[in-house]
Amino acid sequence: MVLVSGSGTNLQALLDATADPTYGAQVVAVGADRDGIEGLARAERVGVPTFVRRVKDFTTREAWDEALAESVAAYEPDVVVLAGFMKLVGAEFLARFDGRVVNTHPALSPSFPGMHGPADALAYGVKVTGCTLFVVDAGVDTGAILAQRVVEVLPGDDVETLHERIKVAERAMLVDTVGRMARTGWSVEGRRTRFGDDA
Repeated sequence: MVLVSGSGTNLQALLDATADPTYGAQVVAVGADRDGIEGLARAERVGVPTFVRRVKDFTTREAWDEALAESVAAYEPDVVVLAGFMKLVGAEFLARFDGRVVNTHPALSPSFPGMHGPADALAYGVKVTGCTLFVVDAGVDTGAILAQRVVEVLPGDDVETLHERIKVAERAMLVDTVGRMARTGWSVEGRRTRFGDDA
């Protein structure tokens, strides 16, 4: 199950990967918080079911969160990937899918949490940054880390050029790790994560 809010480039990377039967995972559905986005169109073009749950259609954020959780649960996903999903899921959602909701962050957590990871990395003057795939918890980019990839900061970088290279690394990391999760299983113990094929 993948949740999106925009163009769905990470979703597309997952859809492309699932075309290989040895990948081990399928995208069972795609949900969104907005209508008319390319992410939904990408799913529809390959016959993956879609749904939309807009916050403004509910009287409270909690009601939206519960409805989103119900919609996702109907597809019985093993893992829920937040792929550019620009809403924070709440307590009800996290309780339903405890340890099975993952998200990416365009920095090497725990450094530079929040919406501006690449800009914050540049401003700080780091020589390397990167991306993180983590298990979502109630904090902002604070969950247990599943995978990370390093991206070098080049002398001429601005936020856009750096972020584009991070996105490339992020897509590869997401595809590799979700496939591994599907093929081998995973566990979370406190801050530590393990895959079924770990030595």
